[in-house]
Amino acid sequence: MWELLKRFHRSRNFLAGAIAIAGIFVISAAEAAQPASASSAPVRILALGDSLTQGYGVPPGMDFPNRLERALKAKGLNVNVINAGVSGDTSAGGLARLDFALGDPKALPDAAIVELGANDGLRGLSPAEMEKNLDAILAKLKTRNVTVLLSGMMAPRNFGGQYASDYDAVFPRLAKKYGVLYDPFFLEGVILDRSLIQPDGLHPNPKGVDVIVARLTPLVSELVQQAKTKRTGGNPAR
Repeated sequence: MWELLKRFHRSRNFLAGAIAIAGIFVISAAEAAQPASASSAPVRILALGDSLTQGYGVPPGMDFPNRLERALKAKGLNVNVINAGVSGDTSAGGLARLDFALGDPKALPDAAIVELGANDGLRGLSPAEMEKNLDAILAKLKTRNVTVLLSGMMAPRNFGGQYASDYDAVFPRLAKKYGVLYDPFFLEGVILDRSLIQPDGLHPNPKGVDVIVARLTPLVSELVQQAKTKRTGGNPAR
């Protein structure tokens, strides 16, 4: 800027130079007054799930979406993780309320973590019906241009080997069909460790939630980057 001033002072037409300088400051002020661009806005992540997402049995602020948002922000990522978990929800329940979760066009999520199916398995519901429901959820999210991470579940083994085989195969099959990011088992590293599970043997305690968050943070970071790239029309976000 000082070099520019000296050049204009040396000019025979100082008035013209002064006008040009004033124009530079006006442009700079206008740029500073512009609202944040879409690329700098927080990436909105919809956490669509059941009690594992909702935070059953843990204190306020210790649920999975809240802890995940903190972990991502600690990595310098500008995100807003929305808790759309409902305790007891099956895949059918998640599908039934998805339109409501996506209902505000001004607050459409950029990305979604889909964590559903545990209650289908606990109740011995049809894996084929679960697949239809999850397929419909992924199709709706794709239509809305929402980037997805699908988190899988494993069936209880008390319904027999065939049920477990049919159930477990649903999640990787859908992840491949839709080309989405995939986490094979939401409770990986937690469910068999009693120090990380509540007395009911099903839900993670606060320490367990943090283990899940730590394991998933790299994958969700990739989800955020994919969402930002999609938001900017395919150009990698800076």
